[in-house]
Amino acid sequence: MHPTLTAVSSSHYNTHGRIVAVKIRLKRLGKIRAPYYRIVVADSRTKRDGRVIEEIGKYHPTEEPSFIEVDSERAQYWLGVGAQPTPQVLAILKLTGDWGTFKGEKGAKSTVKTAEPKAAYVADESKKTVLKPKTEKPAEKAESADEAAADEA
Repeated sequence: MHPTLTAVSSSHYNTHGRIVAVKIRLKRLGKIRAPYYRIVVADSRTKRDGRVIEEIGKYHPTEEPSFIEVDSERAQYWLGVGAQPTPQVLAILKLTGDWGTFKGEKGAKSTVKTAEPKAAYVADESKKTVLKPKTEKPAEKAESADEAAADEA
């Protein structure tokens, strides 16, 4: 092998000893028109939703604000060994501050907005309930069953 290639991790080689391009990209999950993504490390030749090496984060674009979660330690590792982020993942890494940390920028911080916790729902006591209590129905059924048994006897 070439002497300059020894610094690259052995997991980046295929069976023929050639370097395999590793990408950090998005893996689509969810329903039609309701996507959410996993940020994954995969061989560049695999399918979009195919086999992955490692999952390092989540991205839910339909939530307000968008939910972004990245394992910074693993992202730094993969960027350090030469994995190339796609443009979409690069934008996410810039938001989380991981790209700035990788490039050695001082004071690289996350600019991701977090959603405020939802307030607990409290029912209005002054309004009438729509549902009947469940204790009435089984008692009625039991009584009708007892009456039917008494009629047969």
